[in-house]
Amino acid sequence: MPTAYITDSRFERHNLEGHPEHAGRLRAIQRRMGEAGLLERLTHLEASPATDEDLRAVHSPAYLDRLATTAKQRDGVMFGPDTYVQPESYAIARLAAGAVLRAVDAVMQGAADNAQAAVRPPGHHATTSQGMGFCLLNNVAIAARYVQRVYGVERALIVDYDVHHGNGTEEIFYRDPSVFYLSTHQSPLYPGTGSVYEIGEGAGEGYNLNVPLPPGTGDDGFAQVADAIIGPVVERFRPQIMFVSAGFDAHWSDPLAQLRLTLSGYDRLTRALIEMAAQWCEGRLVFVLEGGYNLPALSLGWSNVTYALLGEPICHDPLGTIGGSEPSVARIVEAVKQVHKLI
Repeated sequence: MPTAYITDSRFERHNLEGHPEHAGRLRAIQRRMGEAGLLERLTHLEASPATDEDLRAVHSPAYLDRLATTAKQRDGVMFGPDTYVQPESYAIARLAAGAVLRAVDAVMQGAADNAQAAVRPPGHHATTSQGMGFCLLNNVAIAARYVQRVYGVERALIVDYDVHHGNGTEEIFYRDPSVFYLSTHQSPLYPGTGSVYEIGEGAGEGYNLNVPLPPGTGDDGFAQVADAIIGPVVERFRPQIMFVSAGFDAHWSDPLAQLRLTLSGYDRLTRALIEMAAQWCEGRLVFVLEGGYNLPALSLGWSNVTYALLGEPICHDPLGTIGGSEPSVARIVEAVKQVHKLI
C-alpha cells in the first residue's frame, strides 16, 4: 500500500517575515518534494479542521477561548517573546491539527501503510493551557487522543527527535500510561525541561522518557540512543501506533541549536523507527513536522523520510558533515537505562 501525504497551502497564511518559523519552510519542502518527483508517488489527503471535541481532548477551554479571541485582533498578538498569533492563526492551527487526524485515518483505516503530515505551525511546545515555542496547538497530542477515542487504540508511542524538548507533549501525557512519550533533545537548550528524571507521575510513572544530549552530539550518539534506548522501549511498550515529532533542527547546520546530526544520521534513525513500527505495530507510523530552520536541511531531511517510508534505499546528503569529534553519550545512555530499568 502507498504512503499517505498531507499538507495545505493555507498553512502559509500563518506567517511573520523575519521569524524563524515562517511560511518559506513549507514552500522549501514542497519545492524539494516536487523536484525529486516524490509528490506524484504519494496518496494525497485533504485537510479539514480539527473539531472542538478534538481540541478539548488536549487543551483547556480557557486556552481555546483565548486563541479564538485572537481572530478579532487585527494586528495580531504575541504569546510570550517568541510565538506570534495573527488573526488567521487559530484557524490555520486547527487546520494543521486536523490534517494530522486525516493522516491517522488513512493509516488506521488501511488506506495507507504510513503517512507524513507537513503542517505548520508546529505543536510540541503547546501545553494544555499555553502556546509557546512557535506552537499554538499540540498536533501530535491531539492525534494521539483522537486515535484512542475513535479507533480504540490503547497504546500509542510518540518519538520526538526535534532538537528542543517537547515540554507540551510531556505535560499533556505525564500522568497517562496509555501514551509513551520519548524525547531526544539538546540540553541545555530551550525550553529548559527534559531531564532524565522526568519520568511521569502517578499511573504515568515510567511512561515518559527523556534523553538530554550535550551540544555536539551527532550520528554516533544518536545511533547509540536508537539501539540502547528507543529499540528496547518500543519492544517493551509494544505500541499499536507510533508517531514521530519530526524536527530537523538537530542537523549541524541549524541556526537555533548545536547538535550535529547529518542527513545520513537522520536517515538511519528514520529507518530504525520504520523497522520498529513494522515489527511491533503493523507498520502504523505517522511523521508530523515540527522544527527545522535551515531550509536545505529541512527540505532534504523531509524528502529523505519520504524515500524511507516508500521503502527505497535512497538518502540525499549533499550537506555532508563538519569536522571534529563528538562528545560521549555513554553516561547519559547509562543513566536513562538505569532510571527506566532497560538493563
